[in-house]
This record gives sequence, structure tokens and C-alpha cells, in this order.
Amino acid sequence: MTKAELVNSISSRLGTEKAETQKIVEAFMHEIKSAMSNGDNVYLRGFGSFIIKTRAAKTGRNISKNTAIEIPAHNIPAFKPAKTFSEKIKTKVPVKK
Repeated sequence: MTKAELVNSISSRLGTEKAETQKIVEAFMHEIKSAMSNGDNVYLRGFGSFIIKTRAAKTGRNISKNTAIEIPAHNIPAFKPAKTFSEKIKTKVPVKK
């Protein structure tokens, strides 16, 4: 599902205009990005958590030059679904082959 499809779905479900729904979706995403940029996690009960994970420093390889490079520790954004959300996906969505 794309953002446009999400906006259309929410707009038709709530009976609001697409432009207004677009603003709400954009504001929601902006607030999550803003909170995470400030180092805060975002917890949405029953849906999941947008969290900041820290990756440890490690040694990698540059295969073209055959040299070792040091990859510094860094943070990445991650999403951890709520237990009820995960269970619903496990039981209702068929496995793709």
C-alpha cells in the first residue's frame, strides 16, 4: 500500500476530503520523524513502537580493494509491532510462496 492509497482508504472510511486526510497523514509522519530525531521512541498501544536501535561498531571488508574498514557505531530507526498486531498477521495472512 502506498501513501496515496492509505490516504484514499482513510478518507473514504471517515468521509473526509482527501486533501485534509493527506495533511493529517503527513503531520503524523512528521511527528514520528521529529520525535525520533530528538532521540525519543514513539509507542502506539495495540499497533507497535517506533524505536531507535544502536548498531555496534564492527569491522567490514572492501572487497574491491581487499582491505578492512571500520564501520562506526550508529543509530537506526526500527519498528517493533505490538504482540496482538503480530499475532493477527501470523494467523490471517497466508504465507507467500
